Amino acid sequence: MDRRTGVVLCRGCCCGTERRDPHTDHAAQLTWLRQLSHAHPDGVAARTSECLGPCAQANVLVVRPSPAGRRRGGRPVWFGFVGDTRVLTLVESWLQAGGPGLAALPDELELHVVAAPRMLG
Repeated sequence: MDRRTGVVLCRGCCCGTERRDPHTDHAAQLTWLRQLSHAHPDGVAARTSECLGPCAQANVLVVRPSPAGRRRGGRPVWFGFVGDTRVLTLVESWLQAGGPGLAALPDELELHVVAAPRMLG
C-alpha cells in the first residue's frame, strides 16, 4: 500500500502548453513536481496526467491524501489556475504540514480550489 500523498499535474491539451498559457514556466513546474518527493515525511507520489478535465481552469493540479489523511476525512483537492510558482510553494508547504485531512488548507490556496469534473457514465 502506498503511504504517500499523491500529486498529479495535468500536462494535456491545455495545461502545460505555452500556446494556452505563455506566461507560465511549464518546465519549472515539471522540475518542481520531480523534486516534490521530499516535501512530505512519507514522500509524495508525484506524476503527470495527459488530461484531468477542467481545461477552462488550466493549469490543473490534484492533491490526493495519504492513507492517514484519508482516515481523518481528507479527500482529493483539485486546484486550478496553477500558473504562478507561488501556488506551487503554497502546495509544497501544505504537504509538509500533512496535506489533505492532516493540515488546514491555507486561505491563499483556497482561492485556487476548483470542483472535480463529474464522471460521465
